[in-house]
Amino acid sequence: MVLANPEIANLPAWVIALVAAGGLAAALSTAAGLLLVISTAISRDLIKMQIKPDISEKGELMWARIGAFIAVIIAGYFGINPPGFVAAVVALAFGLAAASFFPAIILGIFDKRMNMQGAISGMVVGISLMVFYMLKFKFGIFDGGSDAVKGLTDSWWFGISPEGFGTVAMFVNLIVSLAVSRMTPPPPQEVQEIVEDIRIPRGATEAHVH
Repeated sequence: MVLANPEIANLPAWVIALVAAGGLAAALSTAAGLLLVISTAISRDLIKMQIKPDISEKGELMWARIGAFIAVIIAGYFGINPPGFVAAVVALAFGLAAASFFPAIILGIFDKRMNMQGAISGMVVGISLMVFYMLKFKFGIFDGGSDAVKGLTDSWWFGISPEGFGTVAMFVNLIVSLAVSRMTPPPPQEVQEIVEDIRIPRGATEAHVH
């Protein structure tokens, strides 16, 4: 609507061009930031921190480039063959984020008992449930392909569309994370102190009555 409004209002062509350029710049800056996050997560968090701790800086850079290349290919494919209109695609993306990372971030700040086992279990269960639901009811993967999607709307769980199922998967993630963290050893004391320090602003003192 922002991009269409100048043309709807019959504004001069140069105004329409400026608005379009601003929209394109905003989209490219967001895409560049996300691409950096993806490549860094793969090269640093996955490869160096988990798989190969002794990897060189040159190797990290290589894996960052590989991760960025793969991300561009996947994004380009879904850009050419989108699973729905823009709002639906954005809703699916936020649903995947809610089903995977959101509970781990919140519990990591507000629950000192949250540990690695609970966070990983919750994320795996949450994102697996969301991906299954999306593939089944958005793409028809388990029901004969995309032609069967139109007939699956009556089979939605609790009447929830794939775009809105991220909330359900998020709560499942939350429950699994809390349950597993209580059944496994607590995090080290220093980690719990870090969580407590994050929750209390630096320099804060006892509350005063006014």
